[in-house]
Amino acid sequence: MNDVAKIAGVSLKTVSRVVNNEENVSPLLVAQVRSAIAILNYSPDIGASTLRRSDRRTEMIALLLKDVGNPFFATLHRAVDDEARARGVQVITGSLDECSSRERELARAITMRRADGLIMATVSADQSYLASELRVDTPVVFVDRPGHGFPGDTVLATNALGATEATRHLIAHGHRRIACLSDHVRIPTAQLRQDGYLAGLREAGVEPDERLILADLSSQSVAESRVLEMFHRPDPPTALFTTQNAVTVGAVRALRRLNLHHRVAIVGFDDFPLADLLDPAITVIAQDPATMGRTAAQALFRRIDGDTSPPADHWIPTTLIRRGSGELPPRPEPGL
Repeated sequence: MNDVAKIAGVSLKTVSRVVNNEENVSPLLVAQVRSAIAILNYSPDIGASTLRRSDRRTEMIALLLKDVGNPFFATLHRAVDDEARARGVQVITGSLDECSSRERELARAITMRRADGLIMATVSADQSYLASELRVDTPVVFVDRPGHGFPGDTVLATNALGATEATRHLIAHGHRRIACLSDHVRIPTAQLRQDGYLAGLREAGVEPDERLILADLSSQSVAESRVLEMFHRPDPPTALFTTQNAVTVGAVRALRRLNLHHRVAIVGFDDFPLADLLDPAITVIAQDPATMGRTAAQALFRRIDGDTSPPADHWIPTTLIRRGSGELPPRPEPGL
């Protein structure tokens, strides 16, 4: 803060007021202080008192996820929290909402709080900015989605293999016109699942139909709307492969509105609450978010404890759960 004050040409008290967003500071002085902060890449040290410890630890880690309200991420979060609590460590968590600027904003907030490590499900295409945002010795573990431009252990599900298994399953039950309903394909996991779907079709000698590949389904309502449109077109699919649980829920709602839920097969990637209680119950490629969370937390704590080995990839297998919707046979003319 003394350095900031010197560059800005103001008093230490003025710097303190600006940093703490206090009133009664002129806009000109605020601009001078913020300019000096940017030049120095200064971050207020909220946990300064804890740095008196000999190991400089804050006993706190950060967990940044796409959406902590999503059942998959909620389970992953609980697993990380359980591992941390066993070590007397607190977890601060944030939702990124597929927003790159929010990802960087929260990473900077973590720096201010001097978290001992970071677990992140990335939303931006490049994490090289972490080199300037985090302390040099802060370990990072990427979970569910890989990181780019910054070293760190990675914990991923077998996304492509799981999607191929889902497609094979539908083909084995007689389907050839299988639609793929996907989240944003700029998301690595969504692209991998679409790749696995295409590999499953080609493996069976089925030529992919671009009209049956719907991407950028960002919510349940968007997925529902697009599926309704699909079944008002000529030659609709006899089966659906959905690559994310929110997309699955939207697709199921559309099929029920069209009274096609007993005629059109569906396999979803990711399980979700009450999927086994629907009629028919939903066949899924289930991830294991609890194991992913535990694995990510354990990898992070090994790094915090001093492990300096090269970054490692941890692959968590997916599981096909047969419940009924994915075992429906193809029926002629499922459209309206």
